Amino acid sequence: MNEQGTGLRARLVEVGVDLVTKEGLQALTLREIARRAGVSHGAPRRYFPTHLSLLSAIARRGFEDLAARTAQAVAAARPKGDPRAQLDLLGRVYLDFARTDQGMYDLMFRHDLLESSELGLRETSLPLYRTLVDVVGRARAESGASGGDGPGADPVVVAGALWANLHGIAQLWGWGSLQFATGGDDVEPLLRAALDAHLGTRTP
Repeated sequence: MNEQGTGLRARLVEVGVDLVTKEGLQALTLREIARRAGVSHGAPRRYFPTHLSLLSAIARRGFEDLAARTAQAVAAARPKGDPRAQLDLLGRVYLDFARTDQGMYDLMFRHDLLESSELGLRETSLPLYRTLVDVVGRARAESGASGGDGPGADPVVVAGALWANLHGIAQLWGWGSLQFATGGDDVEPLLRAALDAHLGTRTP
């Protein structure tokens, strides 16, 4: 691919990221991306053989953004190096991303994108997951893992359960179901309960 083609490919992705961020997943059509990029509606096909391949490239940017935000949160946690504080911030970042970037969040976890082995989108979540596994392992070692998933549980499994918990909170909160069911409008107690469930209650 020549330099001009590489530039247009990148521009199509950038336009898609901006479109899904500002207007949501429903606005993310090939025709609209091409129009806003200033090219013919058939031009994206030269660089992305299918609509799904373009959506996957856009979703990768979302995973990269979320991974960068969580890495910053882990580094910024206080007390410095405290894994439980890092997980608290990581959870906040994840839930905030789902709330403020809902279009991108929905795109990142579309089943048709994740299930396509040719697109390889599922692997883009691995850096984020490895960070979660590392911090969960340190948090459980520090606390003795006296509660939650049990002292012998594999950190990989615990991290998976915690991720599933956070993802469920994010989805149900976005739909308004949790607010209705719990009668509250604050997601913080749910985050604390999730951490306690998987890591054990933190003693002062």
